[in-house]
Amino acid sequence: MTELTETFAPPRWWQTQRGRERLFHLLFLLPAVSYLVAFFGYPVVQNLLMGFEKYGISTFYTGRAPWVGWDNYAAVVSSTVFSRAALNTALFTVGSILAQFAIGLAIALYFRRHFPLGGMLRALLLLPWLVPVIVSGTVWRWILDQDSGVLNRVLGNLGLGTPGWLTDTSLALLSVIMVNIWLGIPFNVALLHSGLQEIPRELYEAASIDGATGRRAFRHVTWPLLRPVVTVVLVLGVVYTLKVIDLILGVTGGGPANSSQTLATQSYQLSFRTFDFGQGAALGNILIAVSLVFALLYLRANRRALDE
Repeated sequence: MTELTETFAPPRWWQTQRGRERLFHLLFLLPAVSYLVAFFGYPVVQNLLMGFEKYGISTFYTGRAPWVGWDNYAAVVSSTVFSRAALNTALFTVGSILAQFAIGLAIALYFRRHFPLGGMLRALLLLPWLVPVIVSGTVWRWILDQDSGVLNRVLGNLGLGTPGWLTDTSLALLSVIMVNIWLGIPFNVALLHSGLQEIPRELYEAASIDGATGRRAFRHVTWPLLRPVVTVVLVLGVVYTLKVIDLILGVTGGGPANSSQTLATQSYQLSFRTFDFGQGAALGNILIAVSLVFALLYLRANRRALDE
């Protein structure tokens, strides 16, 4: 009886064909999961813990990081720079996203037309997106320089004056917004143009029979069908813009007088200028929480877009 039971015992899950295939798939996923845990999961957890510790230069020598609870968060939020940085972050994000989307949508609609060298122009439009951000920031810093910048030379020759784009506290934030708009337009054009290409031409032909052309066709055909892509573009744009740091550091460095300081650049300066890694981590965690909200919105919008 025992021998019969052992003979007819059901096979283990890894002994079946389906189980072996599942194990094979998991082995393929293992390198990617290991990479995410090592280079994304561990730094995020370490940053969360660091936000509750008094972590300074001495910690690297002594290994001691006393637990201070919410003191780092209280110090960061109550600082005089935080309110200015939070406002600048909101203005920088909203101004960049609205302009990038409006200009990107206009260009994407224009490229729907077939004309000579249209594909080459779309490829050239991606160049600002492909250039490293720190390189773009350095070039724009030279362009916007008050004394030797190309822009002020042109404005001076036209008799329009030579504004201090990088030195005037009322223009510094506007300058980095303009540069970020220039950098973000290709991203918006690429996604919006791909969304427009998915709209069947037959719908426009049917709409034209009913008299819906031009703006009416855009309102009743293009916009409803493009809405899922628009949602993804806006949410992704917000997440990307919230964490912009290299561009601002390369153009204005957060100055003058914190006029272009954002939460991301303030976190960098707390960590690598004043070497208060605990407060820098706390501010970074606040920024992560804000980005996480928009990331969840993106996942929900993406799921809704797939359902539609």
